[in-house]
Amino acid sequence: MKRDERQNQIMDLLVEQGEIDMDRLADHFAVSKMTVHRDLDDLEQAGLLRKMRGGATIEAGNQFESDFRFRVRQGSEAKSRMARAALKLIEPGMTVIINDGSMASVLGAMIAEKRSVSVITNNAAIIDSLKSESAVTLIALGGTYSSKFNGFFGVVTEETLARLRADIAFISAPAVSGLEAFHMDERAMRAKRAMMASAEKSCLLVNHQRFGKSALHRLANLNEFAAIITDAKPASMTVYVKAGIEIEIARDTDTPNV
Repeated sequence: MKRDERQNQIMDLLVEQGEIDMDRLADHFAVSKMTVHRDLDDLEQAGLLRKMRGGATIEAGNQFESDFRFRVRQGSEAKSRMARAALKLIEPGMTVIINDGSMASVLGAMIAEKRSVSVITNNAAIIDSLKSESAVTLIALGGTYSSKFNGFFGVVTEETLARLRADIAFISAPAVSGLEAFHMDERAMRAKRAMMASAEKSCLLVNHQRFGKSALHRLANLNEFAAIITDAKPASMTVYVKAGIEIEIARDTDTPNV
């Protein structure tokens, strides 16, 4: 088996399992542990996984965001509730920006329910889901494609955003620490900042498990967002209440808001 093919299969296994043992990889591919070690080095250098003692993981860390293919499998019910809550902020005739990410892709798929809406996005999953929707004006941001994030980034993305204006930007973040949101990847952070600058207001979408976590790059202060939506009450809720930061807990439509 060629190296590229083996490394692709390693990524497929990680997407399915989250983490994997080096000895098992060596047995699975009938190669030496040194060969597996070099494969994992290559994939880590490409930003696709994190090596750990005796193996590798695709789970997010302070300086590492997991592959889109892995994230899209996680928390579908929570993502749907958050997307449904975000959808209420969109009115016919609005222009909205939606960023990269698996959470944002769920919102993008739902937005076809709205009529006469313009959507600006760098999210390839949203582009695919909306490209045949006649009721939606789709503005796909160009740039350098990242398979890890399944989106477009870089100077072209940022300069295009600077020439556009939207009513609201929907921004997702993998980490919230204190009163600030963070991201592991500089390119993704820069694209999100450009989206916020091009919109009249912004809405932050973040899973409650991401509260209390930090990352390498500071994305924004929480008071820069007109709305913050999560799926369950974060453990640090009192911090936000004291700071006057309102956080909406997205619930099922038939669940009492208590």
